[in-house]
Amino acid sequence: MEPKREHWASRFGFIMAAAGSAVGLGNIWRFPYLTGANGGGAFILIYLGFVFLIGTTVMLAEFSVGRMTQKAAVGAYKSVSRSWTFAGVIGVLTAFLIMGFYPVVGGWATAYVVKSLTGLLSDPTAIGDAFGAFISSPVEPLLWTVLYMSFNIFIVIRGVGKGIEAASKILMPLLILLLISVAGYGMTLPGAMEGFRFLFVPDFSAVSAKTFLAALGQAFFSLSLGMGCMITYGSYLPKDSKLPSSAAVVTAMDTTFAILAGVAIFPALFAFGLEPASGPGLVFVVVPQIFAKMGFIGPILSMIFFIALMIAALTSSVSLMEVVVAYLMDERKWTRRTAVISTGLVMFLFCVLASLSLGLWSSWTIPVLGVGFFDFFDILTDKVFLAIGGLLLGVFAGFKIKKEDLKRELTNEGTFHFALFEAWYFVLKFVTPIAIGLVALFGLFDIVQKELMVFGLIVIGVTALFSKKF
Repeated sequence: MEPKREHWASRFGFIMAAAGSAVGLGNIWRFPYLTGANGGGAFILIYLGFVFLIGTTVMLAEFSVGRMTQKAAVGAYKSVSRSWTFAGVIGVLTAFLIMGFYPVVGGWATAYVVKSLTGLLSDPTAIGDAFGAFISSPVEPLLWTVLYMSFNIFIVIRGVGKGIEAASKILMPLLILLLISVAGYGMTLPGAMEGFRFLFVPDFSAVSAKTFLAALGQAFFSLSLGMGCMITYGSYLPKDSKLPSSAAVVTAMDTTFAILAGVAIFPALFAFGLEPASGPGLVFVVVPQIFAKMGFIGPILSMIFFIALMIAALTSSVSLMEVVVAYLMDERKWTRRTAVISTGLVMFLFCVLASLSLGLWSSWTIPVLGVGFFDFFDILTDKVFLAIGGLLLGVFAGFKIKKEDLKRELTNEGTFHFALFEAWYFVLKFVTPIAIGLVALFGLFDIVQKELMVFGLIVIGVTALFSKKF
């Protein structure tokens, strides 16, 4: 007998969980430094264009496919067409590989909650060296990764309603309050308006093909698209939930958090004359330097900021773990407990490789590819798998699923009117694949080593060949 499928207990709980999946390191860690490196306001405009034109379209399609089939990533594709199973497998593989480095950064954020109050900020000039020494340590980052992974396992093992939904209802409102408190103080600092100008006044001279690829990759990474998360979460939705409004709310919340993270960082950054385009070290090196200059309140605000960062990471990583767990439960008939513990252990082993590649194994790179495990997992998923996953979803929903079936799903069997259906369907079927394809063609060879891109395509090809076994 097929076990009864879990469902969200409330629409609010689903919105918080889906928004939690979307709001993560992509908003607070990646979005600020990508903005700083790509012309500030110009990057934001391009990013917003991708989010609302492509991101919302793909998210709504993922919700539809998940709820229509009542299956997670692999089962959803396979139930419509077995020849498309490979697309679902790519989604599961993407989620798995992201969890090969994401918990490492989540562990950094967890560690910095404590470090903020135990002397990290005592010498601003030493913060950069302290971060380098921390992430290159063979043991300390892994201990924090273990703690962070244990949070994920505790939440996911409790299931959809009592675990993911219950945690999201608490963590997401808390995250809003934490970010607002940090942003509010930063706006009171002298010179903060320079940060606002940098964020919201476009500098189109800094825009290139790389900017468009970075914005598209950020939209997919931030919204948890192309990796099976929203298909899986959609499969837990009851049939009477309104998908278009849910997708719009989740997208709006994700974008709000991204902008709020920028407001929390850039005004204070400019107020203290620090460099905005500082790469991934912006959050763990430059931001602590900002708090170190704030006197007695600095450690408290630093702690609040890194709690927010850790919460944002956690709400996303539980959705990534759930993608793999749901696959094992749906297709392999594993119990949730077995699936969660097994998945968590294997993911942690990948995290060990990623963490050590930044320190003990930093001089060693993957043959031919020329990068360590951390960069390998990051680049392969962000620049290759996510875009291809979104492209496949658009083609699958636009050309493989009947238009009438999608319309019935989005209107709940005609019980309400979705006025934008025709426009949405056109964007899904024609604009989305073309936009993703063009941006990838213009930027992929410049940003990703050719060997790594070829390797990613080979992995996808092999996955397609052997997908019937899944």
